[in-house]
Amino acid sequence: MKLAFNIALRFLNSNKGQTFLIILGIAIGVSVQVFIGSLIQGLQKDLINTTIGNSPQITVLSALEDKTIGQWEGKIDTIKNSKEKITALSPTASFPGFIAFNKQTEPVLLRGFDLSKADSIYGITQSIYEGMPPTRKNDVLIGKELRDTLSLNIGDTITILTPTRKSQTMTITGFYDIKVASINQSWVITPIHTVQSLFEINNKITGIEIQVAEVFEADTIASHIDLLLGQNDLLKISNWKDQNQQLLSGLQGQSVSSIMIQVFVLIAVILGIASVLAISVLQKSRQIGILKAMGVKDFTASLIFLFQGFLLGIMGSILGIALGLLLAFSFTLFAINPDGTPVVALYINYGFVTISAIIAILSSTLAALIPAIKSSKLSPMEVIKNG
Repeated sequence: MKLAFNIALRFLNSNKGQTFLIILGIAIGVSVQVFIGSLIQGLQKDLINTTIGNSPQITVLSALEDKTIGQWEGKIDTIKNSKEKITALSPTASFPGFIAFNKQTEPVLLRGFDLSKADSIYGITQSIYEGMPPTRKNDVLIGKELRDTLSLNIGDTITILTPTRKSQTMTITGFYDIKVASINQSWVITPIHTVQSLFEINNKITGIEIQVAEVFEADTIASHIDLLLGQNDLLKISNWKDQNQQLLSGLQGQSVSSIMIQVFVLIAVILGIASVLAISVLQKSRQIGILKAMGVKDFTASLIFLFQGFLLGIMGSILGIALGLLLAFSFTLFAINPDGTPVVALYINYGFVTISAIIAILSSTLAALIPAIKSSKLSPMEVIKNG
């Protein structure tokens, strides 16, 4: 083994130009894999964050006619005590209604939250750009677009009208901007007990909103929660994957395209290494014949070229990872939005980078297999005789 390794090093050093070109070819292949993979994964991460980053990934709703959930504290405890990877859980009481101010009326969705829990999903407190969160009954937060529509100010009193024509005067304590115009225009945020009182649902809620650690496992986790709660006739559980099939199809298409590009690049690298090392067998046939005549076994002769492929793979992978990360970083500097932020944020998946390097090393070693077999079949007498 040691002899084969030392000979492999000497063969690589004997033709530094050829060795460098092979390493460069492997490096370019690895850099393309790392760059495209990081770019696609970063794009997908941005899309997911934009779509569901500040929204529940699983929602437990009522299947009853009045749309309410009773004894909800026990249900929340059941979900909390499950072994699922849940990062946030918030009860909500939400009903449609109307907001009236200065003879103007707009349809709204009155959303009652426990802000200490809802903040971990929506980031409501952080989104308040003027005023303060609602802490008392009949205090409300108004979205930026709705504020502009009705020309509202902090301290103004508005009237909330329910579909049953019940009304309640409320006070504006602040304004929020969640960066989603449709939400800013329609949500009126208030403490949960305000909604419970106005719509006379006692201690009931209308939904339990959940975020999970692994967003692509939301459908599986939702199924497990459904089994845990065991009330299929009373509750219905939805998840973001069921509601965003087009987005999932787009992400899947991106992943397939990325994999196909990487596979073809890998094939090109393998063919290049195999062909160059095959030529190297012819170039070094005399030396191999002499080594065999001196007692070197066929297996050891084969190991020489396998070690060459292995060493070339290691050096090419190291250089390729460096080039790939440099390309990814450069892309974030030159491909920017008008506000100066990168079009696609830099995302480095260290697991993916490591796997790319391992695949390149294995592929390079396997590419040396054909030249290795060819070298083992060389007859020392014929090689020396033919010069």
